[in-house]
Amino acid sequence: MARVTQIKASEANLDQLCINSIRVLVIDAVQKANSGHPGMPMGMAPIAYLLWTRFMRYNPANPHWFGRDRFVLSAGHGSMLLYAMLYLSGYDLPLEQIKLFRQLGSITPGHPEYHLTPGVETTTGPLGQGFGNGIGMALAAQHLRARFERDASGLFDHRVFGICSDGDLMEGVASEAASIAGHLGLGSVVYLYDDNHITIDGGTDLSFDEDVCGRFDAYGWHTQAVDDANDLDAVSRAIENAIAEQHRPSLIRVRSHIGYGSPNRQDTSKAHGQALGVEEVKLTKRFYGWPEEPAFYVPDEALKHFRECGARGRAHESDWHSRFERYAKAHPAAAAEFKSMLAGELPAGWDAELPRFTPKDNLATRESASRAEQAIAKRVWNLFGGAADLNESTFVDVIEGGDFLRHEQAGRNLHFGIREHGMCSILNGIALHGGFIPYGSSFLIFTDYCRPSLRLAALMGIHVIYVFTHDSIGLGEDGPTHQPIEQLSSLRAIPNFMVIRPGDANEAAEAWRAAMTHRGGPVLIALSRQKIPTLDRAAMAPASELARGAYVLCETKGRSAEIMLLASGSELHLAVGAKEELEKRGHAVRVVSMPSAELFEKQHAAYRDSVLPPALRRRLAIEAGAPLSWYRWVGLEGDVLGMTTFGASGPYQAVLKHFGFTVENVVERALKLLAR
Repeated sequence: MARVTQIKASEANLDQLCINSIRVLVIDAVQKANSGHPGMPMGMAPIAYLLWTRFMRYNPANPHWFGRDRFVLSAGHGSMLLYAMLYLSGYDLPLEQIKLFRQLGSITPGHPEYHLTPGVETTTGPLGQGFGNGIGMALAAQHLRARFERDASGLFDHRVFGICSDGDLMEGVASEAASIAGHLGLGSVVYLYDDNHITIDGGTDLSFDEDVCGRFDAYGWHTQAVDDANDLDAVSRAIENAIAEQHRPSLIRVRSHIGYGSPNRQDTSKAHGQALGVEEVKLTKRFYGWPEEPAFYVPDEALKHFRECGARGRAHESDWHSRFERYAKAHPAAAAEFKSMLAGELPAGWDAELPRFTPKDNLATRESASRAEQAIAKRVWNLFGGAADLNESTFVDVIEGGDFLRHEQAGRNLHFGIREHGMCSILNGIALHGGFIPYGSSFLIFTDYCRPSLRLAALMGIHVIYVFTHDSIGLGEDGPTHQPIEQLSSLRAIPNFMVIRPGDANEAAEAWRAAMTHRGGPVLIALSRQKIPTLDRAAMAPASELARGAYVLCETKGRSAEIMLLASGSELHLAVGAKEELEKRGHAVRVVSMPSAELFEKQHAAYRDSVLPPALRRRLAIEAGAPLSWYRWVGLEGDVLGMTTFGASGPYQAVLKHFGFTVENVVERALKLLAR
């Protein structure tokens, strides 16, 4: 490595030396990768520097310390800004990983990924998602504060800081999240908006000229503007003012210059998503007063200053633990409950009151699932969520749980309003904050409004429960605009995403048990609007078999099955009815309930083969949705009774009959298979 004379800084210039250290790390990493987004980090380096060295409470040696402030880089394309700060402040992110930016197998991927890089609080990149995640983190923090704060302990006063971009604020999910954050008065949010006037296609004036602060004023936020990102005093005053604001979320509009210091790229769209190029890197370093070689050079004086963050962080954490010890002595029950929540533990007997249903109970699975949820919520306080203005249809509000409101934040029921996308992004933030099992609810058709958040929950492997009802054409009169057709298959296509579609009341209760105990990803429970029969389990397998994903519900006794009927959800009773009719015609039938293909895939091959014997190739699957996801299970010789068109408006019984979801049609399709 080439030797370099250390750059020295006077005390007055130390800040600038550190800021330029950030910028140079960014441009060198992007240049080495020949890929990335250098412009935003170059412009916003002063903001990151101030947050990390003066305002945020964190401990690089313990990234998961609960009392830390959370930082969200909603503008995730500027990931090198975050990686630079994590390396410089002393997280377990060595310089070698900065040099491997965007390379396969590194922990410095193109966009920040939760669980991969120490200190990264959430996966960002799809714009607007981090904005909503931060709102969820703040909501969780303020709910905990309302629940547990005693004697002005300050244990739950951590904040959420974030950097967002023009692109974040253009996305609808950010608008949804910002609206509810202002409505609820989430004062622990401090977002700095990078107003650099540039997008990929050119100047923001091509498509965006609104008064952002005016919009956020209307949402109920506290807003400020700083005219120059390099004015550290002005930025510091604005952050101090935002921290002092207790009852409104804060947005600070900071005028920055994308690609700051690059003679030919500053304030151009080329600075957004391209490496500067060898010659431009040299010119930019010259502007900073930096040696051209070696790459990735950080002056010792700057690195020493950054690493002082570690000592401050250890002091912050030590102080927090001391205060918690005093809290625990004074309030042992509250402290024990809090610690159990953070550990993700379910209390003993949490499922003791799960309901059991009999064939007399003719219920929609949205009703039976609601009863199961209420039984769990009595014992699991940190089951926390609500609906997107649809509780009258989805039945998820906790009875006597109280509402989470601006001035009463201990309430358990969240009212997200008609904001499915914002709801699911916020739920992700609640899960990432820790301590809660968050859930949200809407109609299954509206998963299309929030799919990016569902996908990111799966990518991050976080525990979120979605309770989506009105899961088929069986919802009836609302017609094809509200009848989900392709949604189940498309959701099943998301890796690490569990879909459970229970087939009767008892499976609905077991679906909640499975959702509560699942780890490593989100769970969606798809529930019926229409009433369906509760199966007589006396002659069938118990509903607890749902935990295996698929199981033999019933089959003809004493004979090897000639045909297999597979079904999920409200169509399961059609398979049972068809079995009885086929047996009258002399055929032996196996009925398989498959509420969750994802759970079934996790079982040992021997079990899967015992349920779906490879030799039994006559298979008919039945589901009132797109058939795509079923062909894996029925094979080339099988058949699927599903939906290949949109639905229709009418009484649900008539709609189901019109599209062939009757016992008679199932029997007819089965006989055709048997005749082959």
